[in-house]
Amino acid sequence: MTDTRQRLIDFISAEAVFHGDFVLTSGKKATYYVDMRRVSLDHRVAPLIGQVMLDLIQDVPDVVAVGGMTMGADPIAAAVMHQGVARGASYDAFVVRKEPKDHGRGRQVEGPELAGKRVIVLEDTSTTGGSPLAAIEALQKIGAEIAGVAVVVDRDTGAREVIEAAGYPYLAAISLEDLGLS
Repeated sequence: MTDTRQRLIDFISAEAVFHGDFVLTSGKKATYYVDMRRVSLDHRVAPLIGQVMLDLIQDVPDVVAVGGMTMGADPIAAAVMHQGVARGASYDAFVVRKEPKDHGRGRQVEGPELAGKRVIVLEDTSTTGGSPLAAIEALQKIGAEIAGVAVVVDRDTGAREVIEAAGYPYLAAISLEDLGLS
């Protein structure tokens, strides 16, 4: 394990894991909640997220952009983009809205032109795989090629199986075990 990855795990464990009774986006109930925005929007942690996610996706060939459903994926994509530049990589970032805008250009996917380009769909934490699949659907409508799904924290609640059953590689940087939650 790299020092950077361990530092990220330590920050997530200390500042983003909450215990209690929670309802997740999926509607499922949980006794803990990993609030990644507590760390993904923190100036100390965002660079670590970018570095760890770059390590995770570095062997996926020909990827030109990263992003996912707003809001959870937005800071992750920005961190990957900025840390990529620091390493000499050129990943652009994109944002997928829940619905196309009803004004302006009416876009659902914001950012660079992605038709015919390979992208990785990002997620901060995964539960059911629904958010990445929704992002994939919107990206396919504009002609993007999906190279895979990469998540910061995998809750080990079936997202991997759903994503892989849909035919996409699934990469996870941190497990529940890493966070002492398994």
